[in-house]
Amino acid sequence: MIHDFLPVCRADMEKRGWDQCDFVYVCGDAYVDHPSFGSAIISRVLESYGYKVGIIAQPDWKDKESIQVLGRPRLCFLVSAGNMDSMVNHYSVSKRRRDKDSYTPGGVMGKRPDYAAVVYCNLIRSVYKDIPIVIGGIEASLRRLAHYDYWSNKVKHSILVDSQADLISYGMGEKSIVEIADALNSGLDVKDITFIDGTVYKTDSLDSVYDAVTLPSYDEIKTDKRRYAESFNIQYKNTDAFSGKRLVEQYRDNLYVVQNPPAKPLSVQEMDDVYALPYMRRWHPSYDAAGGIPAFSEVKFSLISNRGCFGGCSFCALTFHQGRIIQVRSHESIIDEAKYLTKEPDFKGYIHDVGGPTANFRFPACKKQLKYGACPGKQCLFPKPCENLIADHTDYIALLRKLRALPKVKKVFIRSGIRFDYVLADKKKDFLRELCMYHVSGQLKVAPEHVSDQVLRLLGKPENSVYEKFAQEYKKMNEKLGLKQYLVPYLMSSHPGSTLKEAVELAEHLRDLGYMPEQVQDFYPTPSTISTCMYYTGLDPRTMEPVYVPTNPHEKAMQRALIQYRNPDNYDLVKEALIKAGREDLIGFDQKCLIKPRKITKDIVDRKKVGTRTGKKSGNGKTEGKGHQVLSGRAKGMAGQTGGRRPKPKQGGRKK
Repeated sequence: MIHDFLPVCRADMEKRGWDQCDFVYVCGDAYVDHPSFGSAIISRVLESYGYKVGIIAQPDWKDKESIQVLGRPRLCFLVSAGNMDSMVNHYSVSKRRRDKDSYTPGGVMGKRPDYAAVVYCNLIRSVYKDIPIVIGGIEASLRRLAHYDYWSNKVKHSILVDSQADLISYGMGEKSIVEIADALNSGLDVKDITFIDGTVYKTDSLDSVYDAVTLPSYDEIKTDKRRYAESFNIQYKNTDAFSGKRLVEQYRDNLYVVQNPPAKPLSVQEMDDVYALPYMRRWHPSYDAAGGIPAFSEVKFSLISNRGCFGGCSFCALTFHQGRIIQVRSHESIIDEAKYLTKEPDFKGYIHDVGGPTANFRFPACKKQLKYGACPGKQCLFPKPCENLIADHTDYIALLRKLRALPKVKKVFIRSGIRFDYVLADKKKDFLRELCMYHVSGQLKVAPEHVSDQVLRLLGKPENSVYEKFAQEYKKMNEKLGLKQYLVPYLMSSHPGSTLKEAVELAEHLRDLGYMPEQVQDFYPTPSTISTCMYYTGLDPRTMEPVYVPTNPHEKAMQRALIQYRNPDNYDLVKEALIKAGREDLIGFDQKCLIKPRKITKDIVDRKKVGTRTGKKSGNGKTEGKGHQVLSGRAKGMAGQTGGRRPKPKQGGRKK
């Protein structure tokens, strides 16, 4: 086998002696042959099974010839929008076009279309009328059934319907893509591939679908938000590979979309095999002149140790994509990759991360999950840790110690995030000590998201008292070790359930901490999350209870401004928010106030004098100067006071 990048042009195919590829992988990202990129994993997995795979990265979707550069594949086109949903990649939460695409050479924006997976599939279909098309990746995975689309503000079809593709391989896809490949290679028609876990297919009849749960039809959910929420709840409860049922969604009398149960989690050996494949571990050299791929620098010296997450945050799509069962690599596999990193010429001694969706999860939440899967009707950590939860960091600590002991390694960071409630659930406290001593560099970023228990409940996060306890434990441990290290909390504004009242509560909490975050994330309604379902329907799909949803852009701006109330640019928004919330007690000179009344400027006073001189007396004796401001008695009385200046935010995060 040639150890090189997979073919991207005819010359590359000829170098390998190929007349035709078995599969052509069309991707919205640039070609980076590294296991942090889904296209690299799927193409290398297929290669390991003997299939010939070529890559068309970021084709010109306006030019049919761009999809023909490798010719017609023998078996199938594979299509992915890339490592991100193309709409999230392109637009901020305010729907403003982003300036940079980190998955494109030089970070240039505009090299992929909106709704990239659909556009690429239709481009292929316009050239190759009868070729099988299989779509995968995060965009297809989270849009596999009818879904609310924030950017168009509509309920969209399953991506299978709009794309004209034949199959979706959802989730991480290693198992299902090999089964699909083998089925096609055996001569099976793609329309007959209806039996593979982790796939979604279309059919004109349910005669052979005998064990499925029927979801509300597309016509129902696009017009009835309650039915949409009911459908989503059924889908959410069937995301587990062990207990998940087959689901059917009707579009018309002769069109149904059928979702097979998720593929089984990878074993430790299977995970090791995936990460041991012969990746080139860099971007394609054709991108050198453009300065490479910005996203690669974020992962080049990081190690993926796990997949899946049983944290169950409402705003996260991991339950739909990777599932709640933790899958891990062995210590040996991770150490081997770390040794490779230390040999890179630009390695400076720092491993940037060892983790995954949640860094400190190294095995399933409980022993029952290994046989029965994750409980469909309850969470492992929310609202309290389950009595069956095994909270133990022993294996993770052992792994980190081995990595720290490697020659040339100066420091091993943990940056992919930890669940602080899981840390507290581990009674031994060994991990907190090691975390503070070896794996934090001045600041530890954690994600409490909010302080209002009402909002936290809808977020699927623990009560604020749990975060407060962790903050105290973290402070004590650092004091014990003689270290000055800080907590930096990630916070979210405008999540469903957050009114101005809760936003003010969060601002008061930050005031008491003496901390103002540099960045605030507005809630972003991405496909296939509980929070997005709440945003669209105004209902919590788990309980069907009504939920307040801040959708007005101005209110969202006020909620965001309250979190950064010390920023002078936010003064007017903060003041308006406080008045609307009935909290004018927080406007003043008291220590507890968020903002001070505006200082009366010399310009206003001068204009008042001009008005007095040139104006004429009104019937009630007040001066009315045309075009001039008449100051109220309250404003006159404040004209000599100092106000409007807010203290500068503290630097370096929150001191504990």
